[in-house]
Amino acid sequence: MDCGLPTSPSSSRFGAFSGDRSGGAAFHVDGVGFAYDGAHPVFRSLALSARPGEFVALLGPSGCGKTTLLNLLSGFLPPDSGRITIDGETVTPEMLALGYVFQSPQLFPWLDVLDNVRFGLRMAGRLPDADQRDKAMAALALVGLEAAAGKFPHQLSGGMQQRVALARALVLEPRLLLMDEPFAALDAITRATLNEELLRLCGQLGQTVLFITHDVEEAVFLADRVVLLGIAPAGIHSELTIDLPRPRRLRETRRLQRFTTLTDTLLERISAIVAAA
Repeated sequence: MDCGLPTSPSSSRFGAFSGDRSGGAAFHVDGVGFAYDGAHPVFRSLALSARPGEFVALLGPSGCGKTTLLNLLSGFLPPDSGRITIDGETVTPEMLALGYVFQSPQLFPWLDVLDNVRFGLRMAGRLPDADQRDKAMAALALVGLEAAAGKFPHQLSGGMQQRVALARALVLEPRLLLMDEPFAALDAITRATLNEELLRLCGQLGQTVLFITHDVEEAVFLADRVVLLGIAPAGIHSELTIDLPRPRRLRETRRLQRFTTLTDTLLERISAIVAAA
């Protein structure tokens, strides 16, 4: 995806430590089946792929398997059948290409913001402490939180905490970013701000993104493509290409007739899925 958004002043600092893993990864879900504890299946022969740098939003009614799909893609859950690959390699939780942002920030309350962001670098042990701190500060600058480096999570707003969680994922330079309703618990104004911020970061860094949401307008605003899941184990019900111009600003984009048309199309499809359940 080329968001076409201007880079922030911190981009050169962050780019200074971007190596061969910069940019987006392609993923492929080929014929995947999965059931919890051998019970009712969640997926049967699921197929889904994304090209490098694509932003894919995942929509569907509760219980359709959205979070399960993210956990399969991250390697947290092994498929019962089929194969999941990232850039041709079978997925494992340890893959450097993977980054995950959860519904809640899940920050360590006893660590300050800087140490929360550099936690993954410490665990990996790939850099000296000073370099870890420099890299973590660069990631914080990327999300506009350099000044909060010495604060603790309880001193931050919910939106700031979620920015820290995003910086913690980005500092490891993932090529595929999995996001499980990361802004769902935020107020409308903060959520809108972070949606625009996420598009800026995507345009700057080029990661492939798979983004779960229950908000149809959020999906249309963010995505290049929306994938709609049916009631389990139906798998993919349909897909919709989002052909809105970029760069996108929320107020301007929502005024477009095409935005309304795409949103209405998805709402009609979701209604049909629920009615047929």
